[in-house]
Amino acid sequence: MSETTATSPPVIELDGLSVQLGRRPILIDLRASIRGRALGLLGPNGAGKTTLLRSLLGFFPVTSGSASVLGHRITDDIKAIRAMVGYMPESDAHLGTVTAVRMVRFLAELSGLPRAAALERAHEALFFVGLDEARYRKVGTFSTGMKQMVKLAQAVVHGPQLLMLDEPTNGLDPPARKRMLDLICKIRDRGETQILLSSHLLHDVETVCDEVLILKQGKVAAQVDLEAERRADRSFVELELLEPSDAFLEAASTLGCEVASPDQRRLKLVMPAGVGVRELYQAAEQHGVAFRRLDHKRHSLQEIFLDAMEDHDGGV
Repeated sequence: MSETTATSPPVIELDGLSVQLGRRPILIDLRASIRGRALGLLGPNGAGKTTLLRSLLGFFPVTSGSASVLGHRITDDIKAIRAMVGYMPESDAHLGTVTAVRMVRFLAELSGLPRAAALERAHEALFFVGLDEARYRKVGTFSTGMKQMVKLAQAVVHGPQLLMLDEPTNGLDPPARKRMLDLICKIRDRGETQILLSSHLLHDVETVCDEVLILKQGKVAAQVDLEAERRADRSFVELELLEPSDAFLEAASTLGCEVASPDQRRLKLVMPAGVGVRELYQAAEQHGVAFRRLDHKRHSLQEIFLDAMEDHDGGV
């Protein structure tokens, strides 16, 4: 994370945010301060991601705690937040009997743009997402991929400071999915709009985001600075020994490895810079240790996510 980003106000601040729908708790005491230019909201289906987005936009009442978006508290200034945010919902809400340009222009006017400016920006937004030739067709005749692009166009048409995207690649085939992610990265790289991407797909989040908040069962399971993880370029080794060996554990620690031992035979090692698998084999040979299994890999969002799920369940 850059020094400028680190010293700027959080894009989103969660201050004990809890939301209950009916009598069922959906979000439970969420606490986090998120500052990155592209923020990922990651979690399995049912984790509370969509509820969090809608709560930040004031669609669901807060049970307790609060949150702020771009410096505005959701309990005090929701109209200001909505004016600064572009929202691409997961579910379709298209006006199927009108043309794409008319629909996007209408939503631009609802966002506060004058009629003439709204029409001009609607053409620009549809051109940006690749629907310039189809903009006079009725939205109801569009394919799933085209409808997703209309949703993206209406979310960016008014030039928001923050773009909230809820499962933007939902239902897309691989080429359309790649194009959607490319467009989101293009918006991100312009530096004028910050991104909040909600998804259950690790690849989408890893492609777009530099900071990730992981949710599970309505709670924060982990918060990860992906940029820092990438810079650290750490590697990880999972080992299974034929027989337990305290001497090998001590040798691995002497090499500078961070060692976790779920049991006496299974080991998880975080490898320091400059130390590789060769040194582990040398230590094993020195202490007469045999490996049943060795798995060496770079850290990835998948590993972070799985570790967060295990830790949140109280596992090892």
